[in-house]
Amino acid sequence: MAASKPVEPQSGSGLPRWQLALLVGTPIVLGVGAVYLWNRSRGKEKQGKRNGERKTPEGSASPVQGQHEMHSFKNIKYPLDRAQSAKNKGNKYFKAGKYEQAIQCYTEAISLCPKEQKGDLSTFYQNRAAAYEQQYHIQNLKWTEVIQDCSQAVELNPCYVKALFRRAKALEKLGNKKECLEDVTAVCILEVFQNQQSMLLADKVLKQLGKEKAKEKYKNREPLMPSPQFIKSYFSSFTDDIISQPLQKGEKKDEDKDKEGEASEVFENVSCYLKAKQYMEEENYDKIISECTKEIESGGRYTAKALLLRATFYLLIGNATAAQPDLDRVINMDDASVKLRANALIKRGSMYMQQQQPQLSTQDFNMAAEIDPRNADVYHHRGQLKILLDQVEEAVGDFDECIKLRPDSALAQAQKCFALYRQAYTGNNPSQVQKAMDGFEDVIRRFPKCAEGYALYAQALTDQQQFGKADEMYDKCIELEPDNATTYVHKGLLQLQWKQDLEMGLELISKAIEIDNKCDFAYETMGTIEVQRGNLDMAIDMFNKAINLAKSEMEMAHLYSLCDAAYAQTEVAKKYGLKPPTL
Repeated sequence: MAASKPVEPQSGSGLPRWQLALLVGTPIVLGVGAVYLWNRSRGKEKQGKRNGERKTPEGSASPVQGQHEMHSFKNIKYPLDRAQSAKNKGNKYFKAGKYEQAIQCYTEAISLCPKEQKGDLSTFYQNRAAAYEQQYHIQNLKWTEVIQDCSQAVELNPCYVKALFRRAKALEKLGNKKECLEDVTAVCILEVFQNQQSMLLADKVLKQLGKEKAKEKYKNREPLMPSPQFIKSYFSSFTDDIISQPLQKGEKKDEDKDKEGEASEVFENVSCYLKAKQYMEEENYDKIISECTKEIESGGRYTAKALLLRATFYLLIGNATAAQPDLDRVINMDDASVKLRANALIKRGSMYMQQQQPQLSTQDFNMAAEIDPRNADVYHHRGQLKILLDQVEEAVGDFDECIKLRPDSALAQAQKCFALYRQAYTGNNPSQVQKAMDGFEDVIRRFPKCAEGYALYAQALTDQQQFGKADEMYDKCIELEPDNATTYVHKGLLQLQWKQDLEMGLELISKAIEIDNKCDFAYETMGTIEVQRGNLDMAIDMFNKAINLAKSEMEMAHLYSLCDAAYAQTEVAKKYGLKPPTL
């Protein structure tokens, strides 16, 4: 698919990527093109209490599961007995749904409890907060009371999970996402990421914050041309893209006329679109949009091609808003060739997928297949779309159609193998996994110059924990494409998983940034590693660099989520001294 970065599948297992950035672990592959995530292998544990609703109210404070403040009978004073009695009475009212009476009892317990009995007092505040929470439908102001009482409970008992989580929920209801995120991050760390409720709330808030920040940032961002390597890689994914083909004989400046002293006149008469094409060959990409604009405004003979080329570069610099009108116009031009219209549909469909509009994306790819059924690019890119939508069988069918039309398409052959492998791996079918692995061997044998074949095979080998051979495959990629920064990132991640060689992993990822200082994937990965090392300020800096390089609003939202997760950790560490394990 003509997308700058693969989109995560709409379904599937695994942890949210913000959470994976907090944990020590190993990179795994998700989706086409190797979206690397961090996971941690944990033993199977009983899920009852972790995944279920936290029971309220409580009999005593429980800052962390398994810890309880103990009181010897000889030290319990009469006022505490009376306070406990009032609390127990409140619990009965709570269970009967009589929340106002429960609140009165908890208030009495708070007033009677000796101030030095911090554990009991924090429980009474937390229980009253639980009763206030049940009254949210009566008046929204009760959320404020919930926050106030939970804050009292946390002040008395800083690691009180129930109070932190209840306050997080109330803050989220009032729209205080930043404070909510800090509380729920503390809860996730205290619970070692084992409770689905807190993880889901964190994921929800991070996505909301990410979308809000990305929408504002993306709207006002300065256009940024990606690296030449990225642009060449993008165009190499097309075989029937007219605008990416080299200038044909007769399109270039005529050298014979130049010898006759007509050089300046000839240059002036050259179409602005052909100038733009010449700039493409020279990798002078910054001038292409302006030359295409001149061609379009003059109504030149290459207007349709200029529109498509300009739209393509708008997409490359991350300006989908400017790209869409040009793509729409090409798609609806009666005098535009079928090839141009199909290519415009592929690119618009890819844009829609980046914007998380899979229905519109599917419509465009299907329309492209209808108007140009012999176009291999349609099936190749639609196959990638189907993988992202977890429609693997349909993806394989599209890759087969692409291969039938273009038997020499090494990329389609490799991606078909990856689709078959992923289907077998997620379906836990060992015989089919082996068949897919044999398919990779056949692809690299028949297409030894296809770097993507080695890269995809390396991902599958990593899944199978055949780390040595995966490393060899990445070395072949680097040999074929020494300027491909992404391969260095993948090889670096492999060193971390295979040998736990942090120094080598960081060295390879640093090499990726040296090769391409616009590789957002490298900065994102470096940021993730720095989080795991406990270097949160460095991680935030890396994420911010990646944000400035993001090629779509969706990518930017994801990166903001990672950055906000890291920032929340810094605040939690300051407030409560809580940190996840580090490398």
